[in-house]
Amino acid sequence: MALTQAQQRGLDRLDTQMLLLLALGRDMNDRAWLLAHDTDPLPADAADRCADLVRRRLAGEPVAYLAGTKAFFGLDLQVDPRVLVPRPDTETLVQWALDVLAPPPAQARFLDLGTGSGAIALAVKAQRPDVAVTATDASADALSVAQANAERLELAVDFHLGSWLDAVPGQRFDVIASNPPYIAEGDPHLRALEHEPINALTAGADGLDDLRTIIACAHHALHPGGWLLLEHGHDQASAVRGLLSQHGFEAVGSRTDLAGIERCSGARWPQQR
Repeated sequence: MALTQAQQRGLDRLDTQMLLLLALGRDMNDRAWLLAHDTDPLPADAADRCADLVRRRLAGEPVAYLAGTKAFFGLDLQVDPRVLVPRPDTETLVQWALDVLAPPPAQARFLDLGTGSGAIALAVKAQRPDVAVTATDASADALSVAQANAERLELAVDFHLGSWLDAVPGQRFDVIASNPPYIAEGDPHLRALEHEPINALTAGADGLDDLRTIIACAHHALHPGGWLLLEHGHDQASAVRGLLSQHGFEAVGSRTDLAGIERCSGARWPQQR
């Protein structure tokens, strides 16, 4: 009955099942348990919690914020409105970073610019404990979330507060990766993201402002032969590849996400200039 009532209010079946499981204190993916206990009476306190969760979800709040956690590249990350919810698309960027880090250079160094919840940095560190991982963010609130995730997961990451490469002056890395803001200001899709931090979403009239900044400055922080890997919007791959080429990068290319969309672009800084 609780599931039916939530769906009648406009919530889809999967979200309804996940929220009911959350209200019951169970794993949100244990939908088989709901089927097996379909006729169990719903405790009053769980019914109240479920009603509140449904109300918040109908108002557009992400399920990850309601649960306080989000799975990403095999890690359970704590998330809240101080950071963006990590998306599966970003796992494409992590895999690309791991690919270019193998075989490993001696004492390889990896930088995650605009780390948010720490998703990219922590995923790389979990897969490659031998790599020295650094992460930055211009938001002290976001950095607090990332640091808490690192401590809970017992993953050693060096965190720095600051805007892009200004946060790590004089340092050089073998791989720099970033999932920066890339949505154009005024984009109609922003309405569906109103509960997430706007400064982590938008970047100028065409959404490319932060990508331009990173690409223009990245060579100062890359070792010769180092890689710059960037996530971007579904229709920005060509523009990002063009920017990389204009700034002297080589081996410019893009990778697709699970939907077959060019979601990440990257390139190598030449061994010699």
